[in-house]
Amino acid sequence: MGKEFCGKTSLVERYLNDRFAGENRYQNTIGAAYGAKMVKIDDREITMGIWDTAGSERYESMSRIYYRGAKAAVVCYCVNDMESWDRLRFWISELQKFEKECQIYLCATKVDLLDGDNKKRAVDYHNTTDFADEIGAQLFETSSKSGQNISEMFLKIVTDYVENPRNNLDSFRRESTVSLSKDKQKKSCCSRR
Repeated sequence: MGKEFCGKTSLVERYLNDRFAGENRYQNTIGAAYGAKMVKIDDREITMGIWDTAGSERYESMSRIYYRGAKAAVVCYCVNDMESWDRLRFWISELQKFEKECQIYLCATKVDLLDGDNKKRAVDYHNTTDFADEIGAQLFETSSKSGQNISEMFLKIVTDYVENPRNNLDSFRRESTVSLSKDKQKKSCCSRR
């Protein structure tokens, strides 16, 4: 999620296919694009489904369809675009309103444009870290051009997912079985009438 042209599609393309086509090669995402990647954590294989949502304001309400039920959201902003930081706050508000259980990750994109010179930042690093702490999010500074921190960010997302007891597949199966047993009891009870 994030403002249009802040590098979301490049980020996903780098992670899924380990390539960077360049800034002028991508067109605006219309609606959303989907990709998946198998990730192995310890002895578990997790398929990570990734929705690359449109950043244009005209698609805002449609984006809710794609993040409904999401366990994690990467909200992007570009380090040299203050407007993208302002839009990030909108997306955070949306997630907090509609997906309270969704873990949020802040992603600063295009850090390669800084060339090591923090004076080129439009968005102050300390403000971003303070905001991340305030909302309980983690912050990653990334570059789709170089690949900096992209694998690390997605690995952290999958690791957090696996370590969260609410996402424990075994407990989900047990709850499903219990609920199924109760349904069977109700049916047999009701069929006696």
